[in-house]
Amino acid sequence: VEEQARLQKEIFPELKIGLLHGRMRPADKEDVMARFRDGEYQVLVSTSVVEVGVDVPNATVMLIEGAHRFGLAQLHQFRGRVGRGEAKSYCLLIPGNEEAVDNERLQAMEASNDGFVLAERDLEQRGPGDFLGTRQSGYAELKMAKLTDVKLIEKARREAIALFEIDPDLSQPEHELLGEALERFWNPHQGDIS
Repeated sequence: VEEQARLQKEIFPELKIGLLHGRMRPADKEDVMARFRDGEYQVLVSTSVVEVGVDVPNATVMLIEGAHRFGLAQLHQFRGRVGRGEAKSYCLLIPGNEEAVDNERLQAMEASNDGFVLAERDLEQRGPGDFLGTRQSGYAELKMAKLTDVKLIEKARREAIALFEIDPDLSQPEHELLGEALERFWNPHQGDIS
């Protein structure tokens, strides 16, 4: 609210500036968006509530302050809010401090507009998390192939099927360590502590 007032008074006194944030009632949010879409507001100051569901073809500039705090998927969603019309558009990523300038996520955003490439970079940087649990980032004990390594994944699947056909419970001595690793993967809460 303070930033919108400052911009209106000091930076863009000749423009009308709308404000959108998550504490607004849905009807009020829709009203602000309609006014922005119709050109009544030339600038829209918003919290991250603008991430999805906003389709304003005449929006041409997105400035994200503190961009280093957001994940790649969220930054990509923000950037997708502009450039939907015919006019050239820009997405400006403003890091919060000097250290954040070298942020890998911001560099990835600068290097690519491709959502699949960014999703893979996000997976490389943050890890897949716990597929069957609640942890949303980090690395599992079992390493994952790149999502683009389809042939390798298909071959690994065929090998796994063949292995389970000859040793379904992985009880043969040469498969014992694999069996233990799979047990830990599927039952992560069963450890040495009872």
